[in-house]
Amino acid sequence: MTFEAPPLFADPPVDTGSNEESAPGTDPVHPGAARIDKVEAVSGNLLAVFVASPAMGRTVEVQVLLPAHRDSPRPTLYMLDGRSAAADVNNWTARTDALRFFADKNVNVVFTLGGPASYYTDWLHADPKLGTNRWETFLTRELPPLLDARFDGDGMNGLEGVSMGAEAAMMLAFRDPGLYRAVAAHSGCYAMSSDFGQAQARAVVGTYGGDPDNMFGPSDDPQWAAHDVLAHAEALRGKAIYLSAGSGLPGEHDSPANPDFRSSVLFGGPIEAGAAMCTRQLADRLGQLGIPAAVELRPTGTHSWPYWSDELARSWPTIAAGLGIG
Repeated sequence: MTFEAPPLFADPPVDTGSNEESAPGTDPVHPGAARIDKVEAVSGNLLAVFVASPAMGRTVEVQVLLPAHRDSPRPTLYMLDGRSAAADVNNWTARTDALRFFADKNVNVVFTLGGPASYYTDWLHADPKLGTNRWETFLTRELPPLLDARFDGDGMNGLEGVSMGAEAAMMLAFRDPGLYRAVAAHSGCYAMSSDFGQAQARAVVGTYGGDPDNMFGPSDDPQWAAHDVLAHAEALRGKAIYLSAGSGLPGEHDSPANPDFRSSVLFGGPIEAGAAMCTRQLADRLGQLGIPAAVELRPTGTHSWPYWSDELARSWPTIAAGLGIG
């Protein structure tokens, strides 16, 4: 399944207060083209970028990490969060060594903020609890040209995500294949239209009080199949692909001395075992199609951030090769 083990799993639902439907292309808040309203320093080379988004109907903040030594132009890597994606911090920056890891890499790194249980996709309807989610339009149409123009991007893009964000990364990659050169996905599930895949996606949305029918419609709606990575794996041909998952068995980061030990093992273990099954399924499908992919199926490891932090270094050679970074 694709949601994080506690303590993230224990996060309360988010009430955005919106229950109005937002039709594609309409925007009472930000009419016209998307634009960058302001940029603020967070720390070092990490910037907060506030984007007025017609698709989302609001100003959306992302954080952009610029390299310490900038050669212009450069590629852009988008880092997608998991189910508990918060509005003020991305777990990649809060719970991994991502800021230090990318500091000397010649790449702009974009950390999304917000979008809990959204799958970073375009929902059919606004949700009473989760509000308006048109992340696919925002991430693939509105944001890239703005960031490339402002921060010397060269038009080559990659995606990396964990759990919910892993499935989202692969969905975005196959649905807009011309935009992305590389994708890394850790501990995700990828068959959205299967009984298991739809059940786990509905469960993820439900953990935040959202109505999954507002995302892709009732269970027989074709939108579920339209977002199924396994069914559309052919569209991933030509991309640099990295997949990873643990087995669910306790590993090096699951010490009893860790305050999250019980939740990581009791909850994160079974969840990661499911993610391993999903990852193996996608790897097998890519193999059947003759599409190369780097696959890391670890013999141990739970559904938790210490393992995903380790994957930064493991996945980077694949991502860097796909983005043409020497």
